[in-house]
Amino acid sequence: MTTTVSPAPAASTERSGQAAGKTVQGAGTRTSERWNDAEERALRRLYATHTAREIGERLGRSRIAIKNKALKLGLGNVVKSHNAGCFRPGLVPWNKGMRFIAGGRSTETRFKPGDKPHTWNPVGHERVSKEGYLQRKVTDTGVTRRDYRPVHHLVWQEAGREIPPGYALVFRDGDKRNFALDNLELVTRADLMRKNSCHNYGPEIAAAVQLKGAITRQINKGMK
Repeated sequence: MTTTVSPAPAASTERSGQAAGKTVQGAGTRTSERWNDAEERALRRLYATHTAREIGERLGRSRIAIKNKALKLGLGNVVKSHNAGCFRPGLVPWNKGMRFIAGGRSTETRFKPGDKPHTWNPVGHERVSKEGYLQRKVTDTGVTRRDYRPVHHLVWQEAGREIPPGYALVFRDGDKRNFALDNLELVTRADLMRKNSCHNYGPEIAAAVQLKGAITRQINKGMK
């Protein structure tokens, strides 16, 4: 018994088949052919009420070709959307003028007048800021940054002293829990900046801090 083995198709045959497959897939659509006057008139007539796909099926062109031509003709950036639920001028929603009343057990979890969130704290509550300063709640306006004041500021002002603009109240010994009045002093913002300057730690540290700042600025610039 003789078995006949068919030869493998040549590469040119495979490419021809692939090309044929592409032709079949895109059959009936034209992308690069010139538009005639009748097609342009049809596009102008249909673009506001039909989708690009629907117009393409009528004119035998691709959806992209329809959109590009509509843009060139000044008919708009896009043709009619597939979303048939969009509101159109003059439409009135079914619930206009109706008051919404939630059902079920929603009333059990609603905030009621006088309710406080779980994060609320009474006046007198103390917390530690991210800089390490002890703060005390002195008012209850609901604006946290206004309600809390640094404790060393309160001690200073209770002694009848003020903090003029351009000055900072600092701890002489650096201990942020030592609120003794003689441990507090006023310094100008300029003096405070010089005191905390990286140049006080030597040229190597100063150069490293400046380099870090330059890198951070470049990163922030790239993220904008």
